[in-house]
Amino acid sequence: MAFTSNNGRTQSSLSDINITPLVDVVLVLLVIFMLTAPVLQSGIQVKVPQTKTVHEVTQPRMVLTITKSQEVYLGDKPVNLADLPTLLRKPGEDPATEVIYLRADERVPFGAFASVMDAVKQAGISNISIVTQPIQNSPATNAQ
Repeated sequence: MAFTSNNGRTQSSLSDINITPLVDVVLVLLVIFMLTAPVLQSGIQVKVPQTKTVHEVTQPRMVLTITKSQEVYLGDKPVNLADLPTLLRKPGEDPATEVIYLRADERVPFGAFASVMDAVKQAGISNISIVTQPIQNSPATNAQ
């Protein structure tokens, strides 16, 4: 598209799209999604105990969660403790080869924890990994 200026000269307009702002916005969104993706893995908030030895596992497994109010979740769905053994049994699979991760809030009473462990054992699953997080070393604890 061309137009004439006040002094009689013909000029054309710039029809190029400046993609720099678009790239900036896309990169910011990418960083935001990269930071929030690990947080969105499990919508159930529990404060797992801290231990010195923690092994990272990358294989997807069944996760059983016990909240501080002693609610039990299989994945992200609430379950009744009495129904848990039947929910954990998979037809056609040997329960002895199944692995389950147990995330329990550190404030859960041992009785509730033992009840959930018993329900898992009733399903025939004996390989239970308890989820913990590494101890955070702070400068105050190093000074002692």
